[in-house]
Formats: sequence, C-alpha cells, structure tokens
Amino acid sequence: MPVIRLPDGSARAFDHPVTLMEVAQSIGPGLAKAALAGRVDGKLVDLSYVVEGDASVEIVTGKDEAGLEVIRHSTAHLLAQAVKALYPSAQVTIGPVVENGFYYDFAFERPFTPEDLKAIEKKMAELAAKAIPIKRQVVPREDAIKFFRDQGEHYKAEIIEEIPPDEQISLYSQGDFTDLCRGPHVPDTGKLRVFKLMKVAGAYWRGDARNAMLQRIYGTAWADQKDLDAYLHRVEEAEKRDHRKIGKLLDLFHTQEEAPGMVFWHPNGWALYQQVEQYMRRVFRENGYQEIRCPQILDVSLWKASGHWDNFHDNMFFTSSENREYAVKPMNCPGHIQVFKQHLHSYRELPIRYGEFGSCHRNEPSGTLHGLMRVRGFSQDDGHIFCTEDQIEGEVVAFIDTLRRVYADFGFDDIQYKLSTRPPKRLGDDSIWDKAEGALAAALAAQGIDYELQPGEGAFYGPKIEFALKDAIGRVWQCGTIQVDFMMPGRLGAEYVGEDNARHTPVMLHRAIVGSMERFIGILIEHYAGYFPLWLAPVQAVVLNITGNQAEYAAELAAELVKQGFRVKTDLRNEKIGFKIREHSLQRVPYLLIVGDKELNSRTVSVRTQKGQDLGGFSLPDLIRKFADEVASRAAFH
Repeated sequence: MPVIRLPDGSARAFDHPVTLMEVAQSIGPGLAKAALAGRVDGKLVDLSYVVEGDASVEIVTGKDEAGLEVIRHSTAHLLAQAVKALYPSAQVTIGPVVENGFYYDFAFERPFTPEDLKAIEKKMAELAAKAIPIKRQVVPREDAIKFFRDQGEHYKAEIIEEIPPDEQISLYSQGDFTDLCRGPHVPDTGKLRVFKLMKVAGAYWRGDARNAMLQRIYGTAWADQKDLDAYLHRVEEAEKRDHRKIGKLLDLFHTQEEAPGMVFWHPNGWALYQQVEQYMRRVFRENGYQEIRCPQILDVSLWKASGHWDNFHDNMFFTSSENREYAVKPMNCPGHIQVFKQHLHSYRELPIRYGEFGSCHRNEPSGTLHGLMRVRGFSQDDGHIFCTEDQIEGEVVAFIDTLRRVYADFGFDDIQYKLSTRPPKRLGDDSIWDKAEGALAAALAAQGIDYELQPGEGAFYGPKIEFALKDAIGRVWQCGTIQVDFMMPGRLGAEYVGEDNARHTPVMLHRAIVGSMERFIGILIEHYAGYFPLWLAPVQAVVLNITGNQAEYAAELAAELVKQGFRVKTDLRNEKIGFKIREHSLQRVPYLLIVGDKELNSRTVSVRTQKGQDLGGFSLPDLIRKFADEVASRAAFH
C-alpha cells in the first residue's frame, strides 16, 4: 500500500499501485485537468507512471518550468507527426527543447517553404484539437531498430544503435505516429494548444559539415496565449534591435566570408569598443590588477601540460614552424601563469592580480557564428588572481561587488547568479572540488545572494559562478564568471614561499566581468537599440550649420569640444538643415548642435536631442559642463 508524500507535507495512502494521474485526481479535478507530468522522488516522469511503493510525488503543471519544458518537448513530437502526415517521405531525426521553444530536424528532398510552415502549423492544430492520447512503451533494442528501418527512418535507427547498451529504449506513440524518446510527455495532444512555428534553417546531421544537410524547423510553445503573445512581441522587438542591422546602420563593424567569425571594426565601432575597454582598464587599476600582455601563439607542450589539449583540443586552432607545433591561444590562463613564475613570490605578496585584454581564438562551428554574439576571434577582460586558500572567499566577494557596479554603469541592474559544480570529465579529486565549491558557495552566502545550482556545469579545472544580466526586453545573457582553480597552477609549476618557508602551489581564480568584448558590445547595441548613453556613444554630437555663413564658427565649436575630450563631428554640407537633422537623428547621435546667424552672433549653440527635444541655446562653457556631467554620471540617454 503506497503512501504518497505531497509537497505541502501531507500524505495520501492507496491500497494499490497508483499512477500519477490518479494521484492528481485524488487531490482535485482542477489539478487533474492542469496536470502535464510529475516528479517521483525528484525524477520527472509521465502521468501514466505507476508508483508501487512509498514515494514523494509532485504534480507538474504549465505553471512550472518543468511543465513548460514538457509542453515544448511534446510539441516537437506534434510537429514531427504533422510533417509526416503531410510529407510521408520526410525522415525525422532529433527534436530537442531549446531556450523559449524547440526544433526538429528533417531529411526531405526539397526545402520547406513559408507556405509549408503554414500548412504544418495548421495540421498541428488539427492534431491537437483531437486530444490524441500519448502512450509510452519500452521495447527491446533490436525491435526498435527494425521498427524504424522498416518505416524508412534510417536516422532514428542510427540513433538507437549508439544508445548505451544498459539504457532503456522507450517509444512514444500518438495516433499513427511513433517516435523514439526518453520522455516525459503530456498525456494527450489536447494539452498542446499554444504554439507557433518560427523559421526554417539548415543543419548538418550531428553538427558535422561532412554529413548530410537537414532542415531544422524552429517553433515555440507556451502554457497560455498571453505568454505566447508576450514572447512574439519580444521576438519582434529583438528583430528591431538586431545588432547586425544596427551595426550596419551606424557603421560600426562588418564580417565577411574571407574571415569567418572575425570582426572588421569600423571607426565608429572601434570608438565604442575603446570606451568599453578603457572603462574596464580603469576597473583593473582601481581593483589592484596589473595589466599584462601575453603571446598569441604558444607551443602545444604548454597546452598539454595545462590540460587544455585533452579537454579543449577540438576548439583550438593550430599552426607550425620549423618542425614545432603551436596552438593559437583559446584562453589566457596558461600565459598568466608563465608571468607569475618569473619571480619566486612570498605569501606576503598574495593575492597577485593580473589582467589582460587577451585576444583569443576558438574554432567554433561555422553554423553557430552569429555577428558579434558568436565569433572565432575575440578579446576578453580577462583576469587571474593568485592567492591562498584562505583568501578565496574574500577575493570572490570583492569581485562580485565590482561586477555589480560595472553592470550598473553599463545600464544592467537585474543580475542572475548560477553556481556550476564539478563536471563528469575533470581534473583533480573530490576533496579538491569540495574545497573549491565550498569557497564559492560561502562567498555567495556572505553576499546574501540567491543563486541557481548547475550540477556538472563547471569547467574541467574548477567550479565557477556565472553572472547573467537581463537586457531591456527581458532577455538573459551570461557574461561574467569567476572560477576557482586548484589544478592548473600546479600542473604548470607555479609556486610561492609560505609562512613556513616551504614551497606551496597558489590557487588561481579565473575571472571576467564582460567576458567576450565583442559579444558584450553586441549585447549593448541591442540593449540600447543603438541609442547609447553619452559616455558610450561613438559620436557624441554633430555640429550642423544652417548656411555657409556659419561654417567657420561650427568648425571652431567642434574643434574645442574635441579638445575637451568629446567625440564630435561637423556636417557642413550645403544641404537643408532639416535634411541634416533627420539624417543624424537616424544615426542615433545623442546631440545635434545647430548654429545659424543667431548663434554665430551670440557665440552660442542650439542643442537638440536625438529624440527631437529642443533644449535651447547654450554657451560653449555651459555645454562642456553639461556633457562632462552626463558622461561622468553614465546615465542612460532619455
């Protein structure tokens, strides 16, 4: 007779083995109607799962994050069912859940068109309306392989052949459609009413360019229409803010096929880049970091010793010279250890903090490259702290304080914190990882920070805290990190002299606040939609003359503002002032400085904002003070 313990602390006894749906029904018809799946002793399972003994049970609904994932996973199967119904020759491959939705990859003889997507979505709605029951069955491996081969689903058969022998093979059927899946899924297709197909893209089978090109249909699914509408609005807003479009509009950067994943920075873009870099350079100085610079290319022996060769080899670029093999650095940490090793340090000198705007290269798959957001060549505001075990918590606490101030200056006040612990493939024994994870957890506790635990997501050399910021339209971007590394300093021979006059291995903290400079600038572009605060704007003001009579005075004003450190240009073209104002407003220049005969005679300038607000006349000293105060405040432009 199983006793079911519920999340509210109550318990229910049954005189027979019971399904999770029966548990939900025993609690109330409302919950049974809303139920999508459940957890038994923490494991997510179908509502048809039978509980035979005492267990802790939680019913999962669309209000839960897990419930939303089940909806999306099940909607991916609904998509596959609709495709097979409309295009029987299409082969199904994989259909996982991704952020905000799902996708499914298909092998089909021709490209899917927008009209196809409309037809598929219509068929999905028809299948959902029928509330087709979804049933799970466990089958022998060879039977499953034969089933899919007989149906011409060769990709599915290949997937099954690669599943570990000790893993169960489960199939889910809904009507005449059967798919391979671990589950869980909603009880019937009637639970899948709120979805939208978004786009089609190409994708290589197993992500390998040597394999066949498949067609990937992306979709999104939600628990209610309001959430879907809000998401579609965010997507529309994100499209307007696309950093690639704004980058072209504002002449910031470009990429091209001859250098995939590399950025060509234009003068305006490099001005923006330099504002970010110089700001972060001040952060280095103000927090006790010594800035260094290390080589781009290092002998592979160093990468083998550091552990990167075994754990990061596929993401590295290589070159050779005079029968020696070198790697283009994918990260900066081994180089920083080489600098530390050039002197024998005393414990009294620790912590020693090095910072570098290190240029790195990683061999990212070409299909994942995306403007500034995913590149092969990038720079980081990278830093490494060499310290003792006793200093870890204090250094992490200080770093978090700094990171919060930096994000606030860039206009981000909503930060999420995640603690990533030991991955399956790692260096060192569990006692070392216990110390490292404990130190990070203690630092978060000392700051009173609520955080999400990410088991198994740490780096191969140590656990980490990840810092994610939320932008103006609610998207979350992981940027900063601090990692505790007990391993790499010892592997590369770093030592210091302790209070006992013996040699000791320092702990190394890897830290970054903005992370990839390129990616962070892409985030800034989209966060501000190109309407940068004055301190970041590539061009802070443009001086516009109304007629040629004021050209000399306009040039003098611009020259004086440039001398004061502001990024100012002139537009002295023989064009109507309204035309020039519109053009530079579209360029999202924060301030337009207009001079006519009135301003020439009074030695003033008329100030207009990018939003069209007329601020009236300013003397040059008053304008300089206004700009200086606004830059110093780092306030967002309104």
